Amino acid sequence: MANSVAPTQVSEALCFGGRQLRFEHAAKSLNCSMHFSVYLPPQAKEGKVPVVYWLSGLTCTDENFVTKAGAQRVAAELGLALVAPDTSPRGESVPDDPAGAYDFGLGAGFYVNATQPPWAQHYRMYDYVVEELPVVLGEHMPELDTARAAIMGHSMGGHGALMIGLRNPRRFTSASAFAPICAPSQCPWGEKAFSNYLGDDKSTWEEYDSCALLAKAKVHLPMRVDQGEADNFLAAQLLPEHLLAAMPPGYPLTFHRHSDYDHSYFFIASFIEQHLRFHGMYLNP
Repeated sequence: MANSVAPTQVSEALCFGGRQLRFEHAAKSLNCSMHFSVYLPPQAKEGKVPVVYWLSGLTCTDENFVTKAGAQRVAAELGLALVAPDTSPRGESVPDDPAGAYDFGLGAGFYVNATQPPWAQHYRMYDYVVEELPVVLGEHMPELDTARAAIMGHSMGGHGALMIGLRNPRRFTSASAFAPICAPSQCPWGEKAFSNYLGDDKSTWEEYDSCALLAKAKVHLPMRVDQGEADNFLAAQLLPEHLLAAMPPGYPLTFHRHSDYDHSYFFIASFIEQHLRFHGMYLNP
């Protein structure tokens, strides 16, 4: 018997022979209603398919990746399901940045479990992505093989994908990121989010900082990072040099620089195929 309430399907569209679906459900970890999107490739008609989770960046919902990245064509070829959750809790009872800024509060959950009021009641995106959502998918979507999973993301979601992969290297076959916030403990976006969600004790920030996690990683998870060199957030917010400096010798992380590419979904769409094929090597060896 299922332990979670079945999500309600709110939309469906045929796409490259597969089904692009959107759902709504009551998320216990976040104490609110949440949307998430799932792409089922054509192979899901014949049997279970592996899952690639996509974590989006600041201001995004589950729909940005679905409509802008152009990922479904390659996912259909490779037989990969794509799961895109929202980026934060939502609803009238969920607190937002008092100043209405884009980089904190709604649309900016940073994939952490908040410990400070008033955020702790709802902002538990780490538990939602790592624990609750996989259970919901496993219990109510028989097409998915949730035991075979990879994770990827962009910007704030790139931070989330690398951090979650590093913390759960036996849960995921691989992790990748586009223009990730590599060192959230050391950039303005991360410092604002972490101080509010987690408090002023910076030792508690390390469990959500990919650089700190990578430096002490005992299990090596295959990882890929792509960064556009015309990204206007590169120098102040993303800090990939910190990630490369923290990487232990021999760690299986490949870093790809791309001249003239910016931070947008045009960058993501240009290289999403390489990321999906990267994950496909480990999900369908």
